[in-house]
Amino acid sequence: MIPRLDAAKIEARDPDTLAALREGAEGVGFLTVHNTGLSPARMRFVLAAYRAFFDRPEAEKAQVDMARTGANRGWGAGGSEQVDPEANPDYKQVFDCGYEWPEGDQSVYAPNLWPARPAGFREVVEAYYADAMEVSRLILRGIAEAIGQDRAYFDDKFDRPMALLRGNYYPARPDWAGARDFGIATHTDYGCLTLLASDGVPGLEVRRRGGGWIPVTAGPGDFVINFGEMLEMWTAGRVRATPHRVKGTAEERISIPLFFNPRYDTNVAPLGSGEVILAGEHLSKRYAETYVHLQNG
Repeated sequence: MIPRLDAAKIEARDPDTLAALREGAEGVGFLTVHNTGLSPARMRFVLAAYRAFFDRPEAEKAQVDMARTGANRGWGAGGSEQVDPEANPDYKQVFDCGYEWPEGDQSVYAPNLWPARPAGFREVVEAYYADAMEVSRLILRGIAEAIGQDRAYFDDKFDRPMALLRGNYYPARPDWAGARDFGIATHTDYGCLTLLASDGVPGLEVRRRGGGWIPVTAGPGDFVINFGEMLEMWTAGRVRATPHRVKGTAEERISIPLFFNPRYDTNVAPLGSGEVILAGEHLSKRYAETYVHLQNG
């Protein structure tokens, strides 16, 4: 079972809520949260902005095509990612933006690319990016407390976050799609915490520990939370990075994940291990394995 939690109760340190948070993080590796301060009306507005962008002509979107860059900023056409080398490239479009830092490693802190149209798109996305990061910080404080660390344990490690905000557009699954075709194939997320908004159209599936798949839906105003490889490593396996996928349905689907990751030079080796594993090096390696334009040099 995937717990549904009240974000205000996480912030208030409600014992039952923190226990459920710990159960979700250490068990299935997925949660849903509501009452975050990001209302259903706000999220429908943000989702509509992404839909308006994806509806633009391909020639317009190509003006901010990330394939022209050495980073993951801007638009990615269908087939621009391949999360599973045993599957075909993912059948979706994306738009990525993130934290900019000219002095940082440009594989994770690169300048954003903004389209000229639709009007107001940048402003809507940037405002949501800032607010979604605050919700993610709240969840991480709950995670820290739930696993026995000080509530502020993660705070200073996210002062310059490698936080990537993505819009996903999944077309309806085509009739020709076969067993190796997915909106996004089976994978685990690479970083720490993912805050996922969606339009409520089904599609996301989470792998059960004993086999099979659990469908997960969350309409505007509710959010899916899951955890990535980096946090699993960092917590010595206490927090679980669970494989998931989007196969696709007869309906189009839009989702907006925020991949919330620490600053580049954070040591994410297992706590107490004495090892050093830099967060930025882990993330850069995984990006290079996934984005087709980076695979091609």
